[in-house]
Amino acid sequence: IGLFTFGGGYAMIPMIQEEIGRYGWMTAAEFADILAIAEMTPGPIAVNAATFVGYRAGGMIGGLFATIGVIFPSLILGVIVAKFFFRFTGHPLAKGIFYGIRPVVVALVVVAFISVSQTSIFKTPIDYDFITGMFKKPLTYIDLPSVFIMLGSLFAMLKLKLHTIIELLGSAAAGIVIFYIIGI
Repeated sequence: IGLFTFGGGYAMIPMIQEEIGRYGWMTAAEFADILAIAEMTPGPIAVNAATFVGYRAGGMIGGLFATIGVIFPSLILGVIVAKFFFRFTGHPLAKGIFYGIRPVVVALVVVAFISVSQTSIFKTPIDYDFITGMFKKPLTYIDLPSVFIMLGSLFAMLKLKLHTIIELLGSAAAGIVIFYIIGI
């Protein structure tokens, strides 16, 4: 995945999730939880997610090899590309390649968003029944407490300009209160 993915950690998430599903290492909901933990821990999200998934699938050795597998190919490619990058920066072919990669990276990030939202703010997978039923009975398909936490976090980020750590701790506290103490 580290060798074939451009666009950073969020672009890697759909590929990581696909491999998890193919080998049955964990459920989509468990992967969404791992992404939340990977986002909160220091370091790139793809490396953190790969480490957690590797640990879950193969223990300490699995975590180590998953981390190396995500980092090492990208490192080698980065060194090779860096050697030639400045020499070809202004070349029309290089510009065309980078313009072509941009929409793909955006699409991969959107797929990651949809994938995570299926297990975090929606109660059922997004499919034809979901799309048709969503307009008839939206509250049947949307997990309202999760949406309120998401909107509160978005408000705290955009309007209140809260520090990310405070925002994460607040969201975690809200989740604990809503889902475990109140029991919604």
